[in-house]
Amino acid sequence: MTALALTGSPLWYASRAGGSLALLLLTATVALGIASAGRAAPRRVGRFEIGLLHRNLSLLTLVFLVLHVVTAVLDPFVHLGWAVTVIPFGASYRPLWLGLGTVALDLLLAVLVTSAMRLRIGARRWKAVHWLAYAAWPLALFHGVATGTDTRLPLQLWLYAGCIGAVVAAVWWRLAKSGPGRVAGRLVAAVTAAALPVLLAAFLAAGPLQPGWAQRAATTMLLHLGGGR
Repeated sequence: MTALALTGSPLWYASRAGGSLALLLLTATVALGIASAGRAAPRRVGRFEIGLLHRNLSLLTLVFLVLHVVTAVLDPFVHLGWAVTVIPFGASYRPLWLGLGTVALDLLLAVLVTSAMRLRIGARRWKAVHWLAYAAWPLALFHGVATGTDTRLPLQLWLYAGCIGAVVAAVWWRLAKSGPGRVAGRLVAAVTAAALPVLLAAFLAAGPLQPGWAQRAATTMLLHLGGGR
């Protein structure tokens, strides 16, 4: 465990717990949405029940995401302003990786707002925006991997492995159950599903799993702020 994790404040622990739970719930939401769509939908379970579960998972994701964001902003160590929760890449602490999380949040908020206005904007426009939830998942995953000072912990690594395994399995299930046609789209999905675990593993090996990854980022931030915890 890193020294930063050992000396973290209660707000830090709450932020990490909220972020991890939000990622797990978002993974479940995305995997369920992929695996149960079209011809891949299970025949023994009604679409109403699947839709209700999907919606409830989405709402729980947002609840824990709000917990993650609020506690991260209130934590005095990172000195994040409220603006960085909606405006990406403006933070002094790991701006790229925090920015990915902000983009993911903005995409999920767009899905939430358009879902509330579904009858007004029409099903076609709502469905187009709804696909943004799938784009938010890899952004949230890499955000968690790159910003978490506990990424090197075995439990956290298993969490990330489980998340990516669930989504990849859902994609392959969908491809196996889908009918003929849309060869290009299916090929892109297959290649992406196969490449994502490799990309994540390579990033972990080159970045967060390297000694001093978290400390170097924290030191840079502390020098920028001119102080410490």
